Amino acid sequence: MAGTGRSLSRRGLRGREAELEELHTLIVSVAGTGSGALALIRGEAGIGKTTLLTEAVARAEAAGFSVGVGKADELHHLVPLSSLAACVLDGDRPLLSGDAFTDLAGGHDQRIWLVERLAEAIEDRAGSVPVLIALDDVQWADPLSRFALKQLPTRLRTSPVLWLLTGRRGVDGPAQEILTAVGPQLPVRTVSLGPLSGTAIGQLAGDTLAASVDERVCGLLEGAGGNPFLAVEMLAGLRTAGTSAKTPDQLVPPGLVVGVRGRLRSLRPGTLRFLQMGAVLGRGFAFHDAAALCGAPSVASLAALEEAVGAGLLDDEGDQLVFRHDLLRQAVYVDIPPSARKALHREAAGRLVSAGHRPIDVVSHLLRGAQPGDEEAVTLLRRAADDVLPVTPGLAADLMTRALELVPTARPSWFAVGEQAVVCLTRAGRNREALATGDRLLSYRPPVEMFGRLQAALGGTLWNMDLTEELRRRTEAALAVGGAAPEVGARLAALRALALSRGHDLAAARAAGEEALRAAVATGDRQAHVQALSALGEIALNAGETALALDRFTALSAVDPSFFPEEIVACQHVDDFETGERLLAKAAENTGGLREAMLLWAQGQQHLGLGRLDDADADFVTMERLEDDVRVSVQQVNARVIRSRIALLRGDREAARRHLAAAREMRAAKPNPGNTAAVRFLEAVHADADGEPRQAVERIHQVQEEGPFLRWRLLRTWVGGAVRIALRGGDRRLAEDLAAQAEDHAGRNPSVPTATGVAAWARGLVTNDVVLLERAVTLLAKSPRPLVRASAHTDLGRALLAAGRRAEAVAALTVARAAFTASGAHAAAAQVQRDLPGGGHRRAASGRRPVEGWAALTASERKVARLVAEGHTNRTAAELLVVSPHTVNTHLTSAFRKLAVNSRVQLANLVRSLPDD
Repeated sequence: MAGTGRSLSRRGLRGREAELEELHTLIVSVAGTGSGALALIRGEAGIGKTTLLTEAVARAEAAGFSVGVGKADELHHLVPLSSLAACVLDGDRPLLSGDAFTDLAGGHDQRIWLVERLAEAIEDRAGSVPVLIALDDVQWADPLSRFALKQLPTRLRTSPVLWLLTGRRGVDGPAQEILTAVGPQLPVRTVSLGPLSGTAIGQLAGDTLAASVDERVCGLLEGAGGNPFLAVEMLAGLRTAGTSAKTPDQLVPPGLVVGVRGRLRSLRPGTLRFLQMGAVLGRGFAFHDAAALCGAPSVASLAALEEAVGAGLLDDEGDQLVFRHDLLRQAVYVDIPPSARKALHREAAGRLVSAGHRPIDVVSHLLRGAQPGDEEAVTLLRRAADDVLPVTPGLAADLMTRALELVPTARPSWFAVGEQAVVCLTRAGRNREALATGDRLLSYRPPVEMFGRLQAALGGTLWNMDLTEELRRRTEAALAVGGAAPEVGARLAALRALALSRGHDLAAARAAGEEALRAAVATGDRQAHVQALSALGEIALNAGETALALDRFTALSAVDPSFFPEEIVACQHVDDFETGERLLAKAAENTGGLREAMLLWAQGQQHLGLGRLDDADADFVTMERLEDDVRVSVQQVNARVIRSRIALLRGDREAARRHLAAAREMRAAKPNPGNTAAVRFLEAVHADADGEPRQAVERIHQVQEEGPFLRWRLLRTWVGGAVRIALRGGDRRLAEDLAAQAEDHAGRNPSVPTATGVAAWARGLVTNDVVLLERAVTLLAKSPRPLVRASAHTDLGRALLAAGRRAEAVAALTVARAAFTASGAHAAAAQVQRDLPGGGHRRAASGRRPVEGWAALTASERKVARLVAEGHTNRTAAELLVVSPHTVNTHLTSAFRKLAVNSRVQLANLVRSLPDD
């Protein structure tokens, strides 16, 4: 059970036969069904987890699996993706080439992007052969690997991929996080290893000693407590000592790992010192690094290496030396005095950096060995934080927090380190901590230039916290103090303009933004340039000037491609969905630098605008999941509001109420004016549907009062419904106000058919003017938004009926019903059917899909199912459908649930059995 044949000549797996068979059954199931699964082997150190994993891997290889095996390391648990590196680079046919893996780990701006690339590589391999990915000691997995392990099993649950992890006993930590994330979405087995039975220990002893076991040895082994590793080490010590020893005490000294310490005492001093230096470096280390820490040339440490390998303490893997078991390393490590450990870790960090290692590779040593005032350690921590910020912002924030602790308070460098800490904390979503850190720094009265830098760094924090008035106050104070570098002044000016975008005087905000943009261009500061263009885009949207907003966001995405989604949404605001479609296709080709969740928001808005309700709902579901994954909530309230409205259009009142409840809960956590207004409007729609007109009108009033800019951003295409609510509630003044609002918006956007058509539609509703409603329908004929057109046709048809123009009314209502039906708005279509003359006397087809079987699938789910059945991966299917691979995964998950299948193979068989459409 020790993991090598050096101290155990094993004749079969002693005492773990049942557990191995359980894992073998899972291996067979994954290969047979073609669906994924996860197993966790859990137990105390030395209990045999690694050996059982090794045996399971051998079984999987014999069954034809493509196998990747890795082991997390206690002293490398901070290096991004280091734990999964061996898994995907392992074996004769690695899942990724070294170059491809380097590209993945080389600083892309999205953890989601990285996980998707890994998923594609694994999915591609699993298309031809089942895959096993095994990670030993998951409790020491680095944060990015843990993040990936929480996403990948469910992402790949429809492929034959078996995840096999081992972890120390306990209910908390990475192993439990992964199990919780996987949840009920795929089969999970937990194999708990307890102490070996006396019989198994006896068999183990016989294997090791190659002889029968007498009572003296049996008594000795009772001290192992059923732990196979300790038993093997005791037996190895017994075998080494020979049969001349008289008492167990002479063979097994007391201690944590009794047999290990006994063997260590028999080593030459130089060998023990070499092992101790290796233990400081980690479970795996380079020979020359350990020799250097010993203060001797490499040649002088050869004898120590030979003795350590010969004693079965180290394995020589060619490129590095590895302690044969973590307990061996720990037994060596704990015998080093604590004060010496700290010094040795610090020395190790310096040695490794000098040898060319990256700062992040030595961070674990710095955290153990750096003392306050260690400027070199601070510099290395700052460099490491910069390197990992794009993919593990939480780790970057932790490193900078520690760096700040190492710098004496109020030194000039303390403020610079603090500024970087604020930025990292903000990127990690720890905004309150960032603000508290910044305010503490400011309380020590930094130099004037640093005062401006700190306030500029806090700008993003305050914006994220929706403290726009505080942002305005601080930026104006910093600008008034002066003394900041020109580029910092440009950033402050841009942040001030951004804060003003939420105010009432948008003309002043625009002037401030233009001035900030000029300053940014003059200084050549990219950050200031991005902030100024972002502010101007926000101001234009809030002013209802959609063409100008498009200009600003187009310029912004040219400077920073991560703002590509904003440009796509801006195209939609001017009814240019064709360009939006092209930009989405372009974004799909190069998503590495984009914000994946925001791109899904843009895609969802595209589908919603074009009346593809099923696709829009899937996009928003996926977007919310991705925001949850990275723990950054931006559009979740708005997404739930839209999903609730989609559910109402479909006729699913239960889902609509569920989304409303979720939107309210999310708004409570982020109660900014936009979220509040969106939820209030949704409440108005629900109240109207529930026959509570007064409450509906009250909510619309609240929306109007939240802020002038919300009129343009929230009710742009929904103002017709708001007017109807006002009229049904008997509030003609509110209806007039809403119609005037729509006309004002049309005046600002005369070239946008939706804007001009909605204005005529709203006014026609208020005045009950059939001519105006006919004009609205004519104007909206050029709008690409079928749901808006259908709603206008509905109101025209009703007005024509009231005017006695039956034939024309039927024509208008028939157009509306067809448009609603085509979009999947079955409840709206049914309502129009009831409005048709004679429609109330015959049963209107609900259009509702069944909940199970092929007929239950949406059109997009069917397309995805057929493509996957043909052998497409999520990525290639997404390219053909011009959607995100994440959305394909959402469609596929839904299709699997409705069809009651668990793998791509089962799906392919089902699809092949269907008649051609």
